[in-house]
Amino acid sequence: MPKAELHLHLDGSVRIDTAVELARTRGVDAPQTVAGMRAALVAPAVCADQAELLRAFDLPIRLMQDAEALERIAAELVEAKAADLVQYVEIRWGPRLHLAGGLSLEDGIAAVVRGATRAATTAGIAVRLIATAIRSHDPVDNVHLAEAAARFRGEGLSGFDLAGPEAAFPDPLRHERAFEAARAGGLGITLHAGEWGGAAQVRRALEVEPSRIAHGAPAIDDPALVGLLRERGVCLDLCPTSNVQVGIVPSLAAHPLARLHRAGVAVTLSTDDTTVSDLTLSDEYARAVDAIGLTLPELWAIDRRALDVAFADEATLAPIRRAFDLWADAESDSLRSTDTRENRP
Repeated sequence: MPKAELHLHLDGSVRIDTAVELARTRGVDAPQTVAGMRAALVAPAVCADQAELLRAFDLPIRLMQDAEALERIAAELVEAKAADLVQYVEIRWGPRLHLAGGLSLEDGIAAVVRGATRAATTAGIAVRLIATAIRSHDPVDNVHLAEAAARFRGEGLSGFDLAGPEAAFPDPLRHERAFEAARAGGLGITLHAGEWGGAAQVRRALEVEPSRIAHGAPAIDDPALVGLLRERGVCLDLCPTSNVQVGIVPSLAAHPLARLHRAGVAVTLSTDDTTVSDLTLSDEYARAVDAIGLTLPELWAIDRRALDVAFADEATLAPIRRAFDLWADAESDSLRSTDTRENRP
């Protein structure tokens, strides 16, 4: 199946062997073997809370403090996605997290743009980037980030996100001016919500009028919120394996991906972090069918929906849509043969 992925973090997707090399060449105190590095970068299957999961990002961020490292990691992630038949991918990262070594904000953004663009051209896939503000950062700094990100809009940076410690900084309106600056600069608006605080936190995210919400699975617990998401057409970019890791849901079988889709809420399916969660998008698709209970037609509809909510222009998306639709035409018998009502949880 050709795939599109909209919720993917650069610092959560560093190749293990690359991390070993970067630690050695940058003098970072870190495991020097592949096995040791894997143990350091892959988060527990179930974490105590969001804060424990976020600690898995500390080491990758320390390894990503120069332009060469950022460019390389971005290129390698695009290559990995192309190998998994991902034809459109949006990669997000927090540019302000990579300034400790003296890199300027603009130079850091440019490095990720270079790496992603170069690899996308070679692999023949489409890539867009999302600049992520961090909830704990000074709101003024995040305004500056939004303004800097908007200056790269013509180079493939197309979205603006807010992520980080939700429990400590629950109010997205703390960064309202940053969202305003991003919107004024032509960037698509998304933000993380619901990794803490349940459905109420997902509802709170709507205050900044996003097009999409990263995660948001607890919305299923509030029927009125489900209706509101459906009415406004706000898409939830869901990551079931990551949601189990952080404790939003107790198991994959309990994940509301299928229920939200069947309730008419726009949803997409992504990995969140290929290394931290130790999976490919193909793995996540298989789990959505085998553990969550999506049928193949439902999985295809979710996959295809990603191209309708992506932060990209129509000139970029139109040929990808055609390629997806050609695949669906070729597989139409297989897709039609699966009853959309079977395998319900």
